[in-house]
Amino acid sequence: MSWLESIDIALFRGVNQGTSNPVFDVIMPWLAGNGEFLPGVIILAVYLLWRGGLKGRIFAFLTVLTLALVDSGVINMLKDGFERPRPFSTLDSVNLLVGMGGSGSFPSSHASNWFAGTVLCYAFYPTAARWVLAIGCLVAFSRVYVGVHYPSDVLAGAILGAGGAIGVLWGISRLWSGMTLRWVPEIHERLPSLLPVAEGTDRQLRGTPGLKPLSDQAWVRVAYGMIAVLLFLRLGYLALGKIELSEDEAYQWLWSKHPALSYFSKPPMIAWLHSLGTGIWGDTMFGSRFASPVMAALLSVVVARFMAREVSGKAAFWLVALVNVVPLLVVGSILITVDPAMVLFWMLAMVMGWRALQPDGTTAQWCWTGLLIGCSSLAKYAGLYQLVSWVLVFLALPEARKHLRRPGPWIGLGIALSCLIPVILWNAANQWITVEHVRFNASRGGTPWSPTSRFLIDFLVSEIGLLNPVLFAAMAIAVFRFRRITSHPALARFLFWMGAPVFFGYLAFTAYKRVLPNWIAPSVVPLLCLSVLYWHEQHLRKSLWPRRLLLGAIGLGLPLVILLHDTRLITKISGRSLPTKLDPMRRVTGWQETAEMVDAARRKLALDGKDVFLIGNHYGITSQLAWHIPEARLDPKHRPLVYFRSARSPENQFFFWKSYVSSRRGQNAVFVMEVDLPRNLTPSGQPQDLEVAAQLPPSSLVSEFGSVTSLGVFPVVCKGRVLRYLQLFECRDLKPLG
Repeated sequence: MSWLESIDIALFRGVNQGTSNPVFDVIMPWLAGNGEFLPGVIILAVYLLWRGGLKGRIFAFLTVLTLALVDSGVINMLKDGFERPRPFSTLDSVNLLVGMGGSGSFPSSHASNWFAGTVLCYAFYPTAARWVLAIGCLVAFSRVYVGVHYPSDVLAGAILGAGGAIGVLWGISRLWSGMTLRWVPEIHERLPSLLPVAEGTDRQLRGTPGLKPLSDQAWVRVAYGMIAVLLFLRLGYLALGKIELSEDEAYQWLWSKHPALSYFSKPPMIAWLHSLGTGIWGDTMFGSRFASPVMAALLSVVVARFMAREVSGKAAFWLVALVNVVPLLVVGSILITVDPAMVLFWMLAMVMGWRALQPDGTTAQWCWTGLLIGCSSLAKYAGLYQLVSWVLVFLALPEARKHLRRPGPWIGLGIALSCLIPVILWNAANQWITVEHVRFNASRGGTPWSPTSRFLIDFLVSEIGLLNPVLFAAMAIAVFRFRRITSHPALARFLFWMGAPVFFGYLAFTAYKRVLPNWIAPSVVPLLCLSVLYWHEQHLRKSLWPRRLLLGAIGLGLPLVILLHDTRLITKISGRSLPTKLDPMRRVTGWQETAEMVDAARRKLALDGKDVFLIGNHYGITSQLAWHIPEARLDPKHRPLVYFRSARSPENQFFFWKSYVSSRRGQNAVFVMEVDLPRNLTPSGQPQDLEVAAQLPPSSLVSEFGSVTSLGVFPVVCKGRVLRYLQLFECRDLKPLG
């Protein structure tokens, strides 16, 4: 191995230094991290989806799938496994012409991506493949020339990329042929293979002409197949462990270790979901988030069945496709938050309620509707907004008011409200703290109100981005023209009142206070259903706009969704990173490094001979330490190692759990708080910069200990990027009570 390594180093120096010249010094950094590559890839993808025909769309899909499996999966696992330092980290006199990468050196992602692309281009567009191969070779050479990879790195990356692409093409082709032949023969008859078939000099995907349109059953089965594939990919993504738990996820995992009828700020369902996942898979990130992709799959099945039954199988298929390119909904298919469960039960209640509204609706269906609304409110209190939607449905639909003369709706209402009994009992025993918390959140915190459009603009910009700009425009048109739907007028009005009141209610609330983007989550899927219903009718009228909007929504939404799963792809393609504060991945990365830094300070203080525990200044950092430090995770209920700072009144759920004040007397602690550097200060990480950011500890903490000493402000670095800054304090000799 040392002999091979010496050859590798010699080759590296031969390229990095032996071929150095002024021309290459300009060209190679441009090739190694070109800022125009990403826009070019996006434009090409949009063009293929819009004008590339079936072959172009299949090519775009297989390219995304290949890069996700090979680059984000295999290559990243090998980088983390080998942890080979970059050449500039271990060798002297390296001619480094670009920024230092934060990941390992072996293998090269750039080489992998370009050679995977070469294989895919050769299968679909052989004429263009030679150009892609030439660019790929130049990029591979440039990675060595600029000093960030050894020759063996790019050689291994090229082999893995090309081999991975061949494997994906072979596997997906076999899977497609076998599955379509067995489950959807209508599709197989039209498209027996996803790969182009050579016919003379022409390589085109060939279908059988003159066939009847696909049946509703075929469309629905294809939709189910897409749901199954997405579920598999999401579970695989979680299994790779590419992201850590966010602060709220770690916080609510702790709730599941303290079973209760309800909690400080949320109903109990989120804790039940954590308990379900970790009960099956253990206290792992995969176990904690297991319920999210499962609920996303169930939501897609619900909307597919509903739309297929009420409209058509084709509408059902495209609705499922659109649901999965809405960034706001896709985030909920990975992260375990209160919104996915609320949205799922909201939709189940809506579907069951629609069936109950029919002339043959039964009391049992109304009872199920009430139970599902109750479950939605046990996930998030906003689930109760559906009761307001139902009031508006009864006011707007004369045929619906007939049901008010029957017991069904009233029994359903009673069941929905009775589901809140656990929440009421817990609050009655805890001074109605949730009511006070919700009231405070709905207020302006003492700030006087004055007319402003700032919150409205922030709200609209956020929603346009998170709902997919093209899809937002399509939904807006459908909402304002829903009365023109003639094929299903009652269904259109029902869907409008199931979604629009929530959206427009929060839109109006922006005149008073800032509204978080996820608050409108329960309105999204009903309005998507309404949008598909409207544009499906326009499609039947031979309008070209449904097709254009559909391709635009998917063409824009798919890249957005992919980048949300791994924003480092921007760096790999363009050579430029998102600013740390704008990177959504910041919320779910770097917490292991954070915990290791804090635990090292704890162990150092423990050398004094006393037990040392940890105190967090925010529920988020406190929960992250409890999750990531193995000793803290053992028994967080009965033997906690991490505590939230003491408070006289409840600020979060930690107030109701065991306090260090009564159980850790005489011991030492490390107090942890996250600090922000001043906006006008460049976070260079130099000591004088960090001293400027230092803050005083809370006065309550100072009064509890014999001494509190600042250890300084420290940057948390993950993969070469500073993600946050921590200030640590040594707290000695916890005083006795009183």
